Amino acid sequence: MSDDGLVELEIDDLSSSGAGVGRAEDGRAVFVPLTVPGERVRARIVQERKTWARAELVEVLEASEDRREPRCPLYDRCGGCQLQHVRYERQVSWKADRIREALSRIGGIEIDEIEVESATEEFRYRNRVSFTLKRIRGGLNFAGFHERDRPHRIVDVRGECFLPEREILPVWIALRAAWDEDAQRLPPGAELRLTLRATDEGVVLVIEGGRPGNEDSRNAAALIEEIPTLRAIWHRPERADRALLLAGARSLRDGWFGEQLAVASSAFLQVNREGAHAVHEMVMGELGYPAGMMVIDAYAGVGGYARRLARAGAVAVAIEVDAAATRIAATEAPEGLTVDRGRVEDRITEYLPADRVILNPPRAGVGEAVTDALVASPVPRIVYVSCDPATLARDLSRLASAYSVVGVRAYDLFPQTAHVEIVVTLDAISAGV
Repeated sequence: MSDDGLVELEIDDLSSSGAGVGRAEDGRAVFVPLTVPGERVRARIVQERKTWARAELVEVLEASEDRREPRCPLYDRCGGCQLQHVRYERQVSWKADRIREALSRIGGIEIDEIEVESATEEFRYRNRVSFTLKRIRGGLNFAGFHERDRPHRIVDVRGECFLPEREILPVWIALRAAWDEDAQRLPPGAELRLTLRATDEGVVLVIEGGRPGNEDSRNAAALIEEIPTLRAIWHRPERADRALLLAGARSLRDGWFGEQLAVASSAFLQVNREGAHAVHEMVMGELGYPAGMMVIDAYAGVGGYARRLARAGAVAVAIEVDAAATRIAATEAPEGLTVDRGRVEDRITEYLPADRVILNPPRAGVGEAVTDALVASPVPRIVYVSCDPATLARDLSRLASAYSVVGVRAYDLFPQTAHVEIVVTLDAISAGV
C-alpha cells in the first residue's frame, strides 16, 4: 500500500452487502463497493481493522464482462442499491452462490445447486419506499436515501430513482413540489422518515419521527387535495407507540394472495408484489393438501397463508406481534382461522403438535425458543421463508437434530440489492409427510 492509501486489488468475490472483495498483500480482505468479481482495480483504503479493510474505488484497471453502466444518475453516491453496476444475470447467480456458501459454512448443509428465480422486472418493483427528510439551517432540506459511504448524509432524490412502482414516483415528485422550502407542511422535527406505499386505491404516506404540530391535520388534508393519488397521511411521532391518521382514508384495499385486504399504515407486506405471489404459491405447494390439517403460520404478518389455508379446510393459526397486521388478518376471517397477537417465541408451544408450520420471520431469523420447541415437538413438515441466508443457515443448524432439508428454492424479490428471498422445506427425520 502506498503512503496515500492506494492499493491495487484483484476482485474475486462479492460480500454479503454487495461490495467487491479483494486481498491486500498482507492477506486482509478489502471491501470495495462498486466493483465486480474478475476486475483489477485501484482503490483507496478508508478504514482499517486487523483482519479487514474498507476502500473506495478510484479506478477500474481491468473491467469484468459482468460490469454494466448503472441506470440511475445518483448511483455512485446513493446507498439505496448495491448491485446496479452488475449485469443482472450475474446478480442472480451471485445470490445463489451466497445462499449455498452460507448454508455450508454456517449450517453445515451441502447443496450442489440452488435455483434463484429471476425477477420479471429489474426496476419499478417496489410498492413501498422509505425516504429520509433532513432539515438543516437556513430553511433548506434534503430528502432521499442515505449515502453509501457516509450514511449520516442524505442523497437528495427527486425523480431519479428506478426502484419504486410507477404509481409512487409521481406522488413523491408532487409531494416535494407541494411542501415549501423547509417542508413546513410536514410535522416539525430535524429528521423524518417518509414511507410511501402503493395500493389498488392509491398511495399512503406514513411519516415517522419528529413531533406533533398544530397544523398537521390541516396541512395533510391540503396535500391530499393537491395530489389526487395520495389517499392518506399518517404520523407516528418520535417515541409514540402507534401512528395517527392525519387525513384521508383509514384503510385502502389492496389485492394480495387472491383477496382484497384492507391495508393500514404500518402492516408489513412484501415490497415486490409479483415476487411475493410466486413465493406464496411455492409455499402453498410445499404444504400439500391442507384440508383437515393443523397449520401454524408463524410471524404471519397479515395472515396471507393462514387465511388461504383456512379457506381450504385447514385449522389455521396466525401468530403475529404487530397490531395493525393482526387486525387485517382477523378482518372477515374465514372459518377455521385463529389470529393470535403475540410473540411467536411466547405462543408457539400452545399450538404444538401440528401438521405443518410456516416460519416467515424478519431478517433476524427465528428465536431460539421457537427452534427448541419445534425440535422438542417435531411436526411432519416445516416451510421456512427467509430473507437472510446467514440467519436462515443458523436456524437450520438448530433444527438439524430433528429435521432434514428436502428442498431449497430462492426468488430475487430485490433486484439491484444484495437481498434475496429463500424458501426451504424441512421434513421431520422420524415422521412421514
